Amino acid sequence: MILPKVRDPRLVTIRRGGTLTDSDHHLLALWAATCAEHVLPLFESIRPEDPRPRQAIEHTRAWVRGEVKMMEARAAGGHAMGAARDLTGAARHAAYAAGQAGVVAHVAEHDLGAAAYAIKAAVAAVPKQEAEVVRRAECQWQRAQLPKAIRALVIDDQHQRNAICWSVFDAPAP
Repeated sequence: MILPKVRDPRLVTIRRGGTLTDSDHHLLALWAATCAEHVLPLFESIRPEDPRPRQAIEHTRAWVRGEVKMMEARAAGGHAMGAARDLTGAARHAAYAAGQAGVVAHVAEHDLGAAAYAIKAAVAAVPKQEAEVVRRAECQWQRAQLPKAIRALVIDDQHQRNAICWSVFDAPAP
């Protein structure tokens, strides 16, 4: 569960009654794709023949460029999540990260799903005694990738939704 019961209007597009601009929606999608791509090798090392997670990331970027419709990006995200279903551990989380990135075109709030699953993938790939260091490092790496235009929004959203995102974010109050 990564979506709140009450939607944050800052993460709902203007045309749907919120305040999120298309340009910021695109930035959220690109950031989610970057987070997912960072851990994609954890999936591809287990299932190199399965292109679905990579295709979801590519569709996200293609949606931002106006090359595919939202429904195509969303469908690619669903297919990536399908690739995760029979897996466990890091590979599963990495495929889910790609799937979440794919569905950001439909619901911007899935950006944190991509980021959270990417952190879970990175953590699952290391021994338990290294987990906390890796969690913090991945969270910091993701934040370093945030465009300035959406940085405050994403960090505030991480603070607000950290508990429903498995508490993977270092989420001090902004």
